[in-house]
Amino acid sequence: MGLLSGIKVLESAQLFNGDTLGALLGDLGADVVKIESPFRGDYLRDFLGQVTPHNSPAHLQVNKNKRSIALDLRNEQGRDVFWRLLASADVFVDGNSADAMSKLGVGYQQQRARRPEIVYCQYTGYGATGPYATIPTHGQMMNAAAGATLVEMDDAGFVRPYRGPQPFNGIASGGEGTSAGATFAALHVAAALFQRERSGEGCYIDVAASEAVISSAWIAATYQLNDDRIADRRSLPDPVSPDGTASAKYQFYRTSDNKFVLFCCIEPAFWANFCRLANREDLIAESGSGPVDFAVAADADQTLRREIQKVIETRTQAEWVTLAAEHDLAIGPALQHNELRSDPQLSARGAFIDTTHPVAGPFTHVTLPALVNGRRSTDIRCHAPALGEQTDEILTEIGLDRKAIAALRGAGVVAGPAT
Repeated sequence: MGLLSGIKVLESAQLFNGDTLGALLGDLGADVVKIESPFRGDYLRDFLGQVTPHNSPAHLQVNKNKRSIALDLRNEQGRDVFWRLLASADVFVDGNSADAMSKLGVGYQQQRARRPEIVYCQYTGYGATGPYATIPTHGQMMNAAAGATLVEMDDAGFVRPYRGPQPFNGIASGGEGTSAGATFAALHVAAALFQRERSGEGCYIDVAASEAVISSAWIAATYQLNDDRIADRRSLPDPVSPDGTASAKYQFYRTSDNKFVLFCCIEPAFWANFCRLANREDLIAESGSGPVDFAVAADADQTLRREIQKVIETRTQAEWVTLAAEHDLAIGPALQHNELRSDPQLSARGAFIDTTHPVAGPFTHVTLPALVNGRRSTDIRCHAPALGEQTDEILTEIGLDRKAIAALRGAGVVAGPAT
């Protein structure tokens, strides 16, 4: 049973933004009903690779724990069905740009007039207000608008990704826009549901993926926005270059089994623990006087970094991680390709779950990164559906009989496999 068990969500979305928000709510236990156009539906099913026809990996991941009804909202009968669905809904997820739902007659104001307690969350690339609101967006557009994809001109006269240093890894550290925004949107939906318990009133939530990237990268953004106000820069690390940092104590190192760790013993206590464990007490004095020391050397030979590398290469990645856990060392694994599934920490916490989709077959899902009372939400109550797969089931739940459903199907108002 998830934290949102008993909450019913209606989702009108396609592609990553609204789909991802609905997925988070579904993974938390909500009953998510995906309302799709009978004529095309969510075409995320049909690109970015195919496991089987109409089953892309993205669709299988982000549309799991949802049921699909193929319903024509442009049709008056279709809107009548929508209002019956809304009568028992708690949340409406709008993944469409600007006022698309309002033009169909089912936007927030129309919904609020019938159901004041509805929590309506519109999640788009640039937000539902402002001069960019009507621009349709795809993935990198949101990160670009957040200042997360810096570019420069190359010698051939083409634009390429910026290859210079950035403080705190830049706003790109905020992650991929659609996922960042969905997390903030889900947080606000949950908070709105809690507030509704107190007031009885719903609300309208407007989330922009581009702004979510900035909020997620608040460290880099804050320092970028306030750079000219910093009077004492001595405790700041140097900007991170694509070629890596010159810091000896905040650095990637190779282990004896040709794997990698990220070494972050920048506090004196961590550094002293490492030196004693390595039988290199002679290096303890290689520490600054401040609360942290990145040990950035100006010498080209980087003597301290070479000494640490020699030590790290004496043990395997697993041995270093075990020692870090036992001896209070800020050292962790730097996982590379194909190492996620074998990592003991991710395995112990259930970060992934293997399932079998009835059409696509075996598939590995990414789960939510939280345990509630020691248990992770790994239930796959519904596989990612085909277009309109649960149309009859959902219509039956709102009181329509087989004759009424057949009439709607005959009129082209609904679609999906008949049951």
